[in-house]
Amino acid sequence: MDFQEGEILYFNKPLHWTSFDLVNKVRYRISRYLKVKKIKVGHAGTLDPLATGVMIVCTGKATKNIDTFQYQTKEYIATLRLGATTPSFDLETPIDQTYPTAHITRATVEEVLPRFVGTIQQIPPTFSACKVQGDRAYDLARKGLTVELQPKTLVIDEIELLDYQPEQITIRVVCSKGTYIRALARDIGQALQSGAHLIALQRSRIGDVKLDQCMEIDDFQPDTLNISA
Repeated sequence: MDFQEGEILYFNKPLHWTSFDLVNKVRYRISRYLKVKKIKVGHAGTLDPLATGVMIVCTGKATKNIDTFQYQTKEYIATLRLGATTPSFDLETPIDQTYPTAHITRATVEEVLPRFVGTIQQIPPTFSACKVQGDRAYDLARKGLTVELQPKTLVIDEIELLDYQPEQITIRVVCSKGTYIRALARDIGQALQSGAHLIALQRSRIGDVKLDQCMEIDDFQPDTLNISA
């Protein structure tokens, strides 16, 4: 493989790793293999540390393709806990409020989910990388400061209920760039006249790249790798 001329690699991002952790590990291994101090490496679409799944990593001149991948449709498998909320809308922060769920049934969920299909307005999570007057929203939120973010227009192509259990659902979401699945969990909870937060998230596809095409980072050894992107 010619990493300096440019390669496109597919990885399954590990749980608890940041997107930059994965990029840095790939860069380190390539640099050691090539015996160079610097090489361009970037990713096409951030995943939260508590999410796993498809990450496209580009090297060398292929980093010019990052924008192309970022704007491709993405698919996620998300598990939501119903009846409880957290400030971050996921497991990063502890539960702050609980709500009744006895009124929620599979039929209720199946009636609510289609409301989110199409072009929608979504307010990003306070605990996000959105900038507020030059500061990251999550930095302000972690300092206990009030953060007001403006709604963003995005497109959700599909939402499918994969599993229903009392107080927990798993859904498949096909959506555009910029969609926060954590915020979608918040909004679904509100639509169910309860609360909800994300307890598991996997990105299963970016464009035509599916999870079963992805490598584990432990398997990435540039000196023995023999694949074509």
